[in-house]
Amino acid sequence: MPELFMEEALRLARLAAEAGEVPVGAVIVKDGEIIGRGFNSTETDKDPTCHAEIKAIRQAAAALGGWRLSGCSMYVTLEPCSMCAGAIVLARLDALYIGTPDPKSGACVSLSQITTDSRLNHRVELHVGILQEECSAVMKDFFRKLRSKNTRSEDNVK
Repeated sequence: MPELFMEEALRLARLAAEAGEVPVGAVIVKDGEIIGRGFNSTETDKDPTCHAEIKAIRQAAAALGGWRLSGCSMYVTLEPCSMCAGAIVLARLDALYIGTPDPKSGACVSLSQITTDSRLNHRVELHVGILQEECSAVMKDFFRKLRSKNTRSEDNVK
C-alpha cells in the first residue's frame, strides 16, 4: 500500500519538474484516502514556503477542518527540509514515508532528526526508502537536465 501512495507523490513530483520546479511531491492519507496533495512551486509562486509538504498539509487541514492531522500519514518523494519536518511535527502527523534521503538538507534522517526528536512534544513514525530508486531518479534526471541546459546557455553566450 505505501507504494501506491508514493506513486501519486511521484506523479506530483513529475508535474513540478515539468513546471521547472525541484521535483518533490507529497500526499497525505487518512483512512486509505488521499486528503492532501502538493508539489514544489517556490519559483512559480515566488514563495519560499511553497514546498510540496506544506501545500499538502494545508490542503489536508482544509479537508479535515482543523490543523491537527492525527490519524494521517504523509508520503513524500524526498526527505523533508527543516521547515517541512517542523510543520509535519506541528501538524501531528502519525507517520512519514520518505522516498529518498536528502543528504544536503534532509532534516528527518540525514542532517538532523526533527520528526523523531524526543525533546519535542510529538514524534512521527518514520519509514525511509519507499520506491527509493524511482524517487532518486526523478531528482537526478531533473538536475542533469538543468545542468545540461545551463551549460548550453553558457556556450551560447561566449
